[in-house]
Amino acid sequence: MVTVIVGAQWGDEGKGKIVDVLSEESDIVARYQGGANAGHTLVCNGKTIVLHLIPSGILHEHVQCVIGNGVVLDPVALQQEIAMLENMGISVRGRLFISHKAHVIMPYHKLLDHAREQHQGIGTTGRGIGPAYIDKYSRVGIRVVDLLDRNVLEEKLRANLAEKNAILEKLYHAERLDIEAIVAEYLEFDRFIDDFVTDTTMLLANAISQGKRVLAEGAQGSLLDVDHGTYPFVTSSNPTSGGACTGLGISPRAIERIVGVAKAYSTRVGNGPFPTELQGPLGDQLRALGGEYGATTGRPRRCGWLDLVALQYSVLVNGITELALTKLDVLSTFSTIPVCIGYRLGGKRLKTFPVDVPTLEAVEPEYIELDGWQRPLDDVTTFDELPPQAQQLIALIEQHCGVPVTLISTGAERHQLVWR
Repeated sequence: MVTVIVGAQWGDEGKGKIVDVLSEESDIVARYQGGANAGHTLVCNGKTIVLHLIPSGILHEHVQCVIGNGVVLDPVALQQEIAMLENMGISVRGRLFISHKAHVIMPYHKLLDHAREQHQGIGTTGRGIGPAYIDKYSRVGIRVVDLLDRNVLEEKLRANLAEKNAILEKLYHAERLDIEAIVAEYLEFDRFIDDFVTDTTMLLANAISQGKRVLAEGAQGSLLDVDHGTYPFVTSSNPTSGGACTGLGISPRAIERIVGVAKAYSTRVGNGPFPTELQGPLGDQLRALGGEYGATTGRPRRCGWLDLVALQYSVLVNGITELALTKLDVLSTFSTIPVCIGYRLGGKRLKTFPVDVPTLEAVEPEYIELDGWQRPLDDVTTFDELPPQAQQLIALIEQHCGVPVTLISTGAERHQLVWR
């Protein structure tokens, strides 16, 4: 059985906590796309842990973790993450498996990412993710398997650096990169990860055939999907549920459950349209209450009210079977809670979520105002214990999206979760 976890908004929905909790009933947790530009934040016994590449299932000793072929691998970030976990006494060796088909982020990818961001202003993290995916689809990328042979690695690097150095020098006025230094660095990285590398496609196929429980997780969110998001203000891969098949090499027929994770409000990092965004003091208050700062970059997130038009669209493109609602507790301060239930453009109500930027920037959100509950949710352990006003919000989400809300997060700690 395969369960897929997807972000149902613009990322930062709290997927790390949901993956962490669902990992308790899983045998394998597999990451299927993105890179170290993602950050999953977990709070365990008052301690905050941020993971960028390794699935948060690593915190459960019985779980095996997979980094699939759809991920672009940052050697520096991976080594730092493994060291952090081992220093915490968490075993990684023998439990973490990395696809030999995963592409590797090279030093020139990060330089190009920074340089292009200054010109384009998309709002990337500068971690080299986009340029690495460009090389992948240009068929000049370097994969983990290429690190096994120094001659192959040198040949590919020489071909790549002839182009990359010319671009860096002439277009961006940056220094040339030294091929010998890069070869030495990445051969050392190969020695480091050699014990982790395997054919993860076969590993997962065997696990599924044996009836093991696989949890597939993506990074970012559906509205940042390169095909189905608010292009061009998107990521460079497919965080939607279809990305799990290509990013791990599993059959769509193996997927039985798709859990969409959404906040009880909306946030977005970087540039791009955001219909329900709150400007001024109210947006600042929501950001402060929710601690809305990027786990990877520390950038303040743009904040706004819950957008059910966008959420309904995510349910559609992912085939979401149930929703996990996070950060419900953040809304406990407000006396009224506006929720966007439609868009208007030129006086007409739109029937679908528009993903072209000019239209989405021009829409006027149509809100319904719900009463707030204005009391903490710290002591809530069952759905019936939720304030009636909070239950009304959840019922509205279910009505508009057509799927049940089965998990409700009422705080940052692992145990602060209501199951339905």
